Amino acid sequence: MNLLLAIAGMVVVTYGIRLSFLVFGHRLVFPPLLQRALHYVPAAVLTALIVPMALAPQGPIDLSAANAYLPGTLAAATVAFFSRQTLPAILLGFAVYGVWRWLF
Repeated sequence: MNLLLAIAGMVVVTYGIRLSFLVFGHRLVFPPLLQRALHYVPAAVLTALIVPMALAPQGPIDLSAANAYLPGTLAAATVAFFSRQTLPAILLGFAVYGVWRWLF
């Protein structure tokens, strides 16, 4: 029962916040500084999710050649940085990861 109440509470909070923007969104005006800062939130969140997995896929930090996540991530990040294209970065990252796993 406690688990169901916790899940219900999370649903109410999550969708309550999202629905508040739909209801009150037409009246919300953010300052320009905050608008510029919010522009970088997706990149920051994605980095916070990917970097720990690339550096420490099994728990401790692994910078050895056996860690295929690291070269795949570096290749994808390089392509994304220079080309500003997401799909080629993802495809190349997967390709480098697969080749690295096959070689090592």
